[in-house]
Amino acid sequence: MPAHRLTGDEYRVLVEQSPILIWRAGTDALCNYFNERWLNFRGRTLAQEIGNGWTEGVHRDDFQRCLDHYLTNFAAQRIFEMEYRLQRADGTYRWIFDRGVPFYDADGVFAGYIGSCADVTERVEAEAALTAARMAEIEDLQRLVPMCTWCKKIRDDAGYWQQVEVYIGHHAKADVTHGICPSCSAEHFGFVQP
Repeated sequence: MPAHRLTGDEYRVLVEQSPILIWRAGTDALCNYFNERWLNFRGRTLAQEIGNGWTEGVHRDDFQRCLDHYLTNFAAQRIFEMEYRLQRADGTYRWIFDRGVPFYDADGVFAGYIGSCADVTERVEAEAALTAARMAEIEDLQRLVPMCTWCKKIRDDAGYWQQVEVYIGHHAKADVTHGICPSCSAEHFGFVQP
């Protein structure tokens, strides 16, 4: 199909039915537009979302970080990216990847920002699960004690081999006492100690 310039109606369909959430803010940093996908995701009207209304859906733990990042980059007219949790129409919070870019009018004058958002919840949850699995593996490895099979000395973190008693004295809140178990008593001394 040959390329052609899109008509106004085609642009509207492209923006409104795009699979991503789209927003726009004026030079005052207040949002003045959200596409249909955004409004459907949020389950709110354009009137409810414009201005700072959309921020009512940002998770309270992410709100200040999100706002600071947005305003800092807005003032500098820099492209920005951030992730935050945004409440969906069903009340659940979803992780959103938000990318905002400054836009300019035909005379090159700063006119505000245009942004696009994608739901990245599955990626964020997968990364969190992977991090938890890695931390559990590290904890498991940290519990291993390198011990000589023959003499039962233990190698410390500096690579030195120490008697079990010395190692335990440095790494545990315990003191070691000595005795002879019944098996060793029988094997080495010929009698079973009570």
